[in-house]
Amino acid sequence: MARSDKPFSTTGRSRRGEPLVWLTAAGLAIGVLLTVSLLGLVVYKGLESFWPGRIMVWEVAKDGGHETIAGYEVQERTRRDLDGTTHAEVQVFRGNAELYGEKFIYLDRADLQTGTEPDDILLIERMEGGLVIGRARALELDGGETLAPDATDFRKRLEGLIQTSKERRKELKHIEKKEIGRNAKRVKELTLQQKLHGESEAIDRELASLQAEFQKLDAERGEIRKQLDADHLVVLSADDREIRIAGGELLHVYRPNQAGFFGRLGEMLRRIWEFLSTDPREANTEGGVFPAIFGTVVMTLVMSLFVTPFGVIAAIYLREYAKQGPLVRAVRISVNNLAGVPSIVFGVFGLAFFIYFVGGVFDSWFFPNSEEPVYKSGGILWASLTLALLTVPVVIVATEEALAAVPRGVREAALACGASKWQAIQRVVLPASLPGILTGVILAMARGAGEVAPLMLVGVVKIAPDLPIDATAPFVHPERQFMHLGFHIYDLGFQSPDSEAAKPMVFATTLLLITIVVVMNLSAIIIRNRLRKKYATSSF
Repeated sequence: MARSDKPFSTTGRSRRGEPLVWLTAAGLAIGVLLTVSLLGLVVYKGLESFWPGRIMVWEVAKDGGHETIAGYEVQERTRRDLDGTTHAEVQVFRGNAELYGEKFIYLDRADLQTGTEPDDILLIERMEGGLVIGRARALELDGGETLAPDATDFRKRLEGLIQTSKERRKELKHIEKKEIGRNAKRVKELTLQQKLHGESEAIDRELASLQAEFQKLDAERGEIRKQLDADHLVVLSADDREIRIAGGELLHVYRPNQAGFFGRLGEMLRRIWEFLSTDPREANTEGGVFPAIFGTVVMTLVMSLFVTPFGVIAAIYLREYAKQGPLVRAVRISVNNLAGVPSIVFGVFGLAFFIYFVGGVFDSWFFPNSEEPVYKSGGILWASLTLALLTVPVVIVATEEALAAVPRGVREAALACGASKWQAIQRVVLPASLPGILTGVILAMARGAGEVAPLMLVGVVKIAPDLPIDATAPFVHPERQFMHLGFHIYDLGFQSPDSEAAKPMVFATTLLLITIVVVMNLSAIIIRNRLRKKYATSSF
């Protein structure tokens, strides 16, 4: 058979270029596989941290005797001795930090002689001190009443105590943060007025009234705290040591070994809701991440409000008005290079320009008598502006490409109908470019939401007691520091005093951050697709 010299011969031999096609396809498959594997690991570990495991009670051989340990398995590992002997070890969470110090312990699998799952074991969440694992011994109520665990109304009274304590803590928080906080703020303002303008009888009378109000509020606060400490749940650990938990510290009592599948599923959903809706506790290793969720979403939205108009205006000028030449080409090269500048550099610029310079000017103009810096310190406004500078090159490039993609015939038709150049841009070109512009905004939001390094310099903190938006006048507080999910992950992974307890929270927070970014991006993509259908055009 004669050999064919055609470039796309079908004689059974590979067509020219097919090996490269297969190579690129293999690269794409490997990239997709790695991405799916990473997301799968994050999803699995993130959801696993909420799933309630069963608590085991083991008899552990130790120093020729036995020790009773209660807890649940976390992970396994292999340890090798100096002589080459390998040992299978299991990591157990046993809680009860006040008794054992360390909440986690590694045990040799061979030393775990017997294991049971007693139905009466409790997993107790509390405000401070971490989880408690043990058996209920008694419920000591105010007034000297004591209930044994086998009492018919023990569980009902315990749940009532938890609910009552929750309401009292809420009332205490309102008094301390709202009432006493408002009182202290007013006292500070009046004291400052006295320093500036001298003594005044009106100010003295108001200060005396505020002092009387504070004493009343302080008495109410003391009474609530006394009520919170009046009741106690007495628990016995696996080795029969007693733990007394004040009623005001109780958050939740769960019986993991009595729950079936649906009971455990309900407990998982409760934990997820608590994670999403409550404040962090125990150096961020327990509790929720609501302030971090709020700060991340608000900062990303504010950043988008700043970056979109500036990016679009700059792109319109560069594409539609600027005379193309060496200067414009240099500007475009600079914009593209800005996208590659390390993010920490933008953080340093934000610290120097926004906080020290602009914030200092704001304080000198609007808060000259303030004893503490207001805008001359990190806050969510400066963080949003810093990330807007970081992401504006993305919006400029995407907007320029979108403007260039609008057919020339559409522009000419608008101009032929008598429209000015700006009218053609405003009413024809920009609407047709909106899908591409939104693509740039989506990329900017995705990058800005995950940045951490610059935020560490311009406003993000480990714990932010007050949200940047709340019910306190003037309701919006752009000068306040805030929490961020990305920094929360960094803090848990590298700054936590209990790294073992922080591992589940790291995966859970990572999963939440990915989910928030995906939801925001999907929302923008849906809007973009609708605009694309609405303003669909074709060239003449």
